[in-house]
Amino acid sequence: MTENASTAQDGVDNANEPSFRIQRIYLKDLSLEQPNAPQILLVASEPQVQVEVDVAVNRLGDEIFEVSLIATITARVDGKVLFLVEANQAGIFEFHQIPTEQIDPMLGIACPTILYPYLRSNMADIISRAGFQPIHLNEINFHAMYEHRLIQAQEAAAGSGEGAAESKIILPN
Repeated sequence: MTENASTAQDGVDNANEPSFRIQRIYLKDLSLEQPNAPQILLVASEPQVQVEVDVAVNRLGDEIFEVSLIATITARVDGKVLFLVEANQAGIFEFHQIPTEQIDPMLGIACPTILYPYLRSNMADIISRAGFQPIHLNEINFHAMYEHRLIQAQEAAAGSGEGAAESKIILPN
């Protein structure tokens, strides 16, 4: 009987404690284009690859947020597009009793870090299925990306606005 009473009391205590929960991780959108096929497939040059990654946050409720990682990989040969892959990997995250000042960094750092392996895998898979060598995206420092966005927001608020329009991470080849 004492065990049941203490378990019930623990459940009440846990309800008031801060918690972070992943409700769902899903592939929201994925597209592959090969606009210059089949002619471009006969060109025997090394493609130049450009990768762009961005983070978007959408509030779904008081404590529930959708975080999306949006990525674009563009491969070009001789200035023409070999293939273009766009993906939107998303997740629904619940924040219970977490202080407001901690939610924004979690949305900008922790959530994208959780989603990124799924995005990398899905993009490499679709590129491979299209008949190309898979491209495995490099690791991203989401903390640095978040700090960069804070600086941009501060500059925009100060009225300079310099660099505020470009917030995507563009990875080197």
